[in-house]
Amino acid sequence: MAMNDRPAVLIFDVNETLIDIESLAPNFERMFGDRGVLREWFNQLVLYSMTATLSGNYVDFFALGQAVLRMIGGCRQTSITESDLEDLAYGMRTMPAHPDVADGLTTLRAQGYRLVTLTNSPPKPGVPTPLDSAGLAQFFERQFSVDTWRMFKPSLGLYTGVANELEVEPSDCMMVAAHVWDTIGAQSAGFSGALLTRPGNAPLPAPELPQPDIVVADVRELAQRLGPTGSMVTA
Repeated sequence: MAMNDRPAVLIFDVNETLIDIESLAPNFERMFGDRGVLREWFNQLVLYSMTATLSGNYVDFFALGQAVLRMIGGCRQTSITESDLEDLAYGMRTMPAHPDVADGLTTLRAQGYRLVTLTNSPPKPGVPTPLDSAGLAQFFERQFSVDTWRMFKPSLGLYTGVANELEVEPSDCMMVAAHVWDTIGAQSAGFSGALLTRPGNAPLPAPELPQPDIVVADVRELAQRLGPTGSMVTA
């Protein structure tokens, strides 16, 4: 990506990128006596969401999250109750924002970027979205969910579908995510990509795959790197 190129639209992932999945750790400590099972669960959830799409199937992300929890319970000989499932679903909808996010989004919007989201998490009628619960919804022009297209990231049709809905070219869009698999998908669809290295996330140094155009620690640093004119500032 040339240093003077300016994405018109920043498309943010939600889970872990903007909101903190570590807030779910007490649930896993209570169920399994080990907060680290959270990461096992989340990684399996991502794996099986991709499996569903590759095999031509679809299931609601929250329902899949509960099913994966039951699967891990079976693997660990741990009984998962209905209360556990309800607590997880509630927790997935009410995760707090990372502390840098509101400031960073305020700056990016002031710099003239269009801000939208694309998340695996589906909306539920009459229930606040995770962005609503985190106090972030007001920053975004649109909240897109993979549920509209009934396929999970990193399917290329999701990214081009969002660009079509916004009536812009994929080359006008930058995907901002904490996950390399998300930026790879977006860049393969013609977007540029920004990787946020949230704890537990890092670049994937495989030169055969698309590499992020920007690697930053958080949304504040992203705003600084993009700059008020849209020209990216060198590190």
